[in-house]
Amino acid sequence: MNLYLISQKVNNGYDTYDSAVVAAESEDAARSIHPSGSDWDGESQMYGTWCAKENVTVRLIGTAADGVSGVICASFRAG
Repeated sequence: MNLYLISQKVNNGYDTYDSAVVAAESEDAARSIHPSGSDWDGESQMYGTWCAKENVTVRLIGTAADGVSGVICASFRAG
């Protein structure tokens, strides 16, 4: 598993996620993770809190320890 920084600039208002660190097997898998950790279809903006998969920016930042997967931490702009 790798560690990725995922971010978006589509929804920037209150009660939105702007970024997260996630552990995933690939860049595409990282792009498919919603920062809340909830199931997400990759297409909807998840009630305006995130963005569609094609608008997610992904940057490899490291390697995860064995057994680590999913959302490590997320940045949420609470209103």
